[in-house]
Order: sequence, then structure tokens, then C-alpha cells
Amino acid sequence: MHRESRVLARRAIPEALWQLTLARLPFLANRAPDDLDELRRLASLFLDEKEFTGAGGLVIDDGMAVCIAAQAVLPVLRFGLAPYRGFVGIVVHADEVVAQREVMDDDGIVHAWDEVLTGEAMAGGPVMLSWTDVADSGESADWGYNVVIHEFAHVLDMGDGEPDGVPPLPSAAAREAWIAVLDPAFEQLCAAVDAGRDTLLDPYGATSVDEFFAVASETFFVSPKQLRAEHPDLYGLLARYFQQDPAAFAGR
Repeated sequence: MHRESRVLARRAIPEALWQLTLARLPFLANRAPDDLDELRRLASLFLDEKEFTGAGGLVIDDGMAVCIAAQAVLPVLRFGLAPYRGFVGIVVHADEVVAQREVMDDDGIVHAWDEVLTGEAMAGGPVMLSWTDVADSGESADWGYNVVIHEFAHVLDMGDGEPDGVPPLPSAAAREAWIAVLDPAFEQLCAAVDAGRDTLLDPYGATSVDEFFAVASETFFVSPKQLRAEHPDLYGLLARYFQQDPAAFAGR
């Protein structure tokens, strides 16, 4: 506790910068005062633990770092930072990046392709983010998109091994109950995407169940009322896991 007090003093977020951050991120600003105090505390501790690197000469200023930190700690508002202790680095690119991918199929044939990324979380770090997408987080909340929450949901998912859409849970029964809600919701999105229907959840969530968890998590935090209305069971599952009810505060 003594060390934390020193860290909070050293990494204190200036009031003007914190208010600017909240103004940029309305889905945070409408939270209860106690939540905002805890977000600010966790963001300060997060900034002390993580190392930010700008790619391609991008300079990370205090405003950028705080904007990322405030969103990154939202999913762990009730948990603390322990789930994020497995990595240190956060790499920020000015915009989306193209990554070269390859996979070998069952016949031993290697398939290669380019994938456009706005963010990526890897086991053991780093977490990569596109600043263009981070900077637009306030506006992109209107369509349920948030790259920071998405990638940090992947970090939570990988807390017990490979990403599978199921973060660490207290028991086998809890895991079964989770899957009983998550899998039907995932299949529902896949069917809607295959049918060409518009969906609240980003169609990218139909790629795999781990991407579905990340997509559902970002929508839960930035468009909670819509998620609760369209997918009440999924909303309830995430509300119990994150121990939060963002729809109670959402203005939109």
C-alpha cells in the first residue's frame, strides 16, 4: 500500500488532462463518481507498470497514454490490474498496419496472406494499437467499436492459456454456464452474418469464438443499452463477469 501511494503520487494524472480524457470518451464520463475515481487510480498504476512505444517515429504524449490507459482499465475496474501483469509493452502505430500471415493446411500446403490490423494482443505482450482508432473511440462508440477494450478483452481471455472466448473462471461449472450462453450467441451472429443481415455486434466477431468475446466485450462497455436490448442473456453474462452494469449509466 505504501508503494502504491508513492506510485499514485508520482504518476498522478493532472486534473485538466483527466477531464480532457473524459470529454473525449463519453462512455467513461457518464460513469458514477466512485467508478471514475477508481478508473483514475487504476490508470495511474497502469501507466507506471506499462511501457509505451511509438512505432515508425510516432511520439506518445501524456494525452495519448492516458487515453489508452483509461480505456484499458475499464474491463478490470472490479478486478484490479493483476490480469494484465503478464505483459509490459504497448506498441502504438499511427494507423492500421498490415501483417503477413501464413498457415499450413492438413495437406501440408502453406497459405500466405496479408491481414490489416487496428490492434493485436499477443500472449506475453506486447499489445499493439492503432492510434487513429484509439483517437476515434468517442465517436466509434456509437457503433459499438472500441479497439482498446477489444484487445484487452483478448488479454483477459488468454489469462488461462490460449484464447478460446472463455476467460479464467472460478470452476468447471462456471465455465459450462459461460459456454451455454456464449456459444448460442456466437452461432446467432454467425448465422446473421452469413445471411447478410445488419448486426449490432461487429461481424468480425463471427470469425471465431475468441473474437466474438472481444467484440461482445467492447459493445458491452460502449453501447451497453443496445446490447442489453438485443442480447439480454449475453449482456447478463458479461455484467456478472465484469461485475459492472454500464447500461445503468449510459446516456445513449
